Amino acid sequence: MLSIKRDKKIDLLKKVPMFSNLSNRQLIEIAKHAQQISIKAGEVLAKQGSKGWEFFFIVEGKAQVKKNGKAIRQLTSGDFFGEISLIDNEPRTANVIADTDMMLLVVDTRSFDHLLEVIPGLQKKIILALCRYIRMAEKPSVM
Repeated sequence: MLSIKRDKKIDLLKKVPMFSNLSNRQLIEIAKHAQQISIKAGEVLAKQGSKGWEFFFIVEGKAQVKKNGKAIRQLTSGDFFGEISLIDNEPRTANVIADTDMMLLVVDTRSFDHLLEVIPGLQKKIILALCRYIRMAEKPSVM
């Protein structure tokens, strides 16, 4: 797969709801720190209980989130994961397994911390995303 140019990364990042209102300058900063990786279907992207070192943005493809062996969520283009472990330095809370071949943008922990410090409002956006996850997890499932 061809490498993504900075302008293309910026276009992709604009599609992530958490980044949609950021300035071009802020998106350029994120793009500088985001590395492109390709993943094959079936690969484990995050393992529950292991240390997390990356924050992932899904550019293309789908992944399944499983907690204690139970599927709890489907992720697709525009979704992200890995932020919880980077924020609290605790082990991953779930497994994330690629359902399809995927293209991801990945930000490592050092870059993630840098971005939280230099991009005004990014911390709040991540907190709001985490709150949405908590609310979704607390909703009773419909049988």
